[in-house]
Amino acid sequence: MLRGIRLSKRSAFLGILVFALALALGACGKGQEAANSPGSTAANAGGKVYIVGTDAAYKPFEYVNDKGEIVGTDIELIKKLAEIGGFRVDIRNIGWDALFQAVQNGEVDMAISAITITDERKKTYDFTQPYFEAHQLIVSRADHPVRSVEDLKNGTFPVGVQNGTTGHEVVKKILGDTNPRIRSFENTPYALKELENGGVGAVVADNAVVDLYVKENPGSKLVTADDPMFEKEYYGIMVKKGNAELLNLLNSALDKAKKQGLLKQIFGAGAVE
Repeated sequence: MLRGIRLSKRSAFLGILVFALALALGACGKGQEAANSPGSTAANAGGKVYIVGTDAAYKPFEYVNDKGEIVGTDIELIKKLAEIGGFRVDIRNIGWDALFQAVQNGEVDMAISAITITDERKKTYDFTQPYFEAHQLIVSRADHPVRSVEDLKNGTFPVGVQNGTTGHEVVKKILGDTNPRIRSFENTPYALKELENGGVGAVVADNAVVDLYVKENPGSKLVTADDPMFEKEYYGIMVKKGNAELLNLLNSALDKAKKQGLLKQIFGAGAVE
């Protein structure tokens, strides 16, 4: 009887040991999976991990490639800044409309998504120093060209914009906030596709995105037009208001990246140095 009790205790101990080992192996597996997931920086890198939100539908700045990876010039930049600053990033595609609330609520630590620094946005969020210069362009079909802001004002056709962008704000200034001609879309490619299909007569959006779309879709027969009214805009990385520690870390890394010429390598002519 006593021997039976001893064997039972030993078996119980071995069972607990095996169970604990299985949990440990499982945890290691999950950690390795997270470290190697698309959008995460190198698995063996040290430093704190920051969650980065983006809207991966804005090529060339951020988009999803054929392998399902989040890539683009903004993504390349934030990964370079992580290397320079000694931290890691976990990049998540959460969409444009959700992006701002996610930063404000602390669901993500920062957002990089071709976000224009504006006085209105600075009331709610903090931004790094600018890293890219942009401006708006008018896009229209070659058979019905729209050449200026005056053409937008005097037309009767719908005008497409991406919801909540500076292009949206510019068109509201031109046509009026509640003008029914303004058609907002979830992202710029959707707006441009609607233009191709004749659903809108023009689209107003950031120059780099528009230029690349027109170049990659020669069959669309789209044409672009600039206008003196369109002012220069500057992109920055957005963080929660008051997060001075993260803001200083990013600005320090940006300073070093600019000195090394990395922004010019990544963005070309639009880089702010």
